[in-house]
Amino acid sequence: MLILKNGYMIDPASGIEGYRDILIDTDSEKIVRIVPRGALAEEMASTVSDSIGDVIDLTGQILAPGLVDVHVHFRDPGFTHKEDIHTGAAAAAKGGFTSVVLMANTKPAVDNAETLAYVRNKGKETGIHVYTCANVTMGLQGREMTDMEMLSAQGAAGFTDDGIPLMDERLLREALQRAAKCGKPVSLHEENPSLIKNNGVNAGKAAAYYGIGGSPREAEISMVERDLRIAVEEEADLSIQHISTKEAVELVRRAKKKSSHIYAEAAPHHFTLTEEAVTRHGTLAKMNPPLREEEDRLAIIKGLQDGTIDMIATDHAPHSAEEKAKPITEAPSGIVGLETALSLGIRELVDKGYLSMMELIRKMSLAPARLYHLEAGYLKEGGPADLVVFDPKREWVVQDFASKSANSPFVGETMPGVVSHTICGGKIVYREGTVR
Repeated sequence: MLILKNGYMIDPASGIEGYRDILIDTDSEKIVRIVPRGALAEEMASTVSDSIGDVIDLTGQILAPGLVDVHVHFRDPGFTHKEDIHTGAAAAAKGGFTSVVLMANTKPAVDNAETLAYVRNKGKETGIHVYTCANVTMGLQGREMTDMEMLSAQGAAGFTDDGIPLMDERLLREALQRAAKCGKPVSLHEENPSLIKNNGVNAGKAAAYYGIGGSPREAEISMVERDLRIAVEEEADLSIQHISTKEAVELVRRAKKKSSHIYAEAAPHHFTLTEEAVTRHGTLAKMNPPLREEEDRLAIIKGLQDGTIDMIATDHAPHSAEEKAKPITEAPSGIVGLETALSLGIRELVDKGYLSMMELIRKMSLAPARLYHLEAGYLKEGGPADLVVFDPKREWVVQDFASKSANSPFVGETMPGVVSHTICGGKIVYREGTVR
């Protein structure tokens, strides 16, 4: 047994918040009781004293459902010098995440039963829940469909060719139809490569600074417009990944009025930074889609406020220091995000008055869990004992990553929001200062 006492509980599923004590059965991995602060007290402790494994006083801290990230790259198999499933899971736990959904652009790609089984089995060796998407097309080539029905039956959480857009409209329509029959979402990377001269850098001030063509906003807008039209027609669950432009936010807003199957995610870096960060941090702020302008950043925040953007997802994309040391046009795109996401949400959205803490937790747990039909994102008696404990006021310095990589423009910054415990399946998988 595990007792968590004196924590300020926030549960986005019920809308309940307030001081609570929680009793967890570590064997069944379930929450046994949620009661007002002090109600467990002596009588509860005496009832279960022989089986209590730990009692943790959470005074001054928030107790919430374990965070859920449905867009991460653990680079395993194929690129384990950047990250592997074990180090990625450790980074997730340190950041307060108990469930993650991996993207499928590995080598080999997750377009077959063997690779899918490898990723899922290795994920089971970690302390958190590791799910993975499978590919929409074989080898991410955009030509031949995978056996989506088989991959779904084998445990794929959804389908994506993330990193590469689906240019064939016929294939996209078929993918949406087949995924819908499987009850799984399709998530899309929205950048038309024919419009991009240099990826990862906005075709504006940042591109001009480096004397390159960059990536224009039209590359995203055109793809989002087409894909939303098809998804509305097919009434299929579609998630627009890492939205970066104000126009794309508005397109999603309009599509949601026509269909309840439209979803969108925002990455912390897109609601925090603009293209000026690329001139300051170089390749550490290079990402796909790129950081845009201040109007875009504010439009993304507005989309989070009004529900146009359903969830926050990190697009955790580790790369080695050697890779990021290459020139701006040669270095790979992406930054690590699992260990800084909660703090950025607190600093940029809650502390600045854009979202309540309840709304932030919803977008980082319940909303993504619902899209992928995961048993996560809520606190309830009999429910999963997956929780994060954090102090929203305490500060920490971004350094010493649990991830193999440290490619982040936030290194050295002081941020609010210290995660003290991450509990998954009733077990403490992260305690401040230690990853188990």
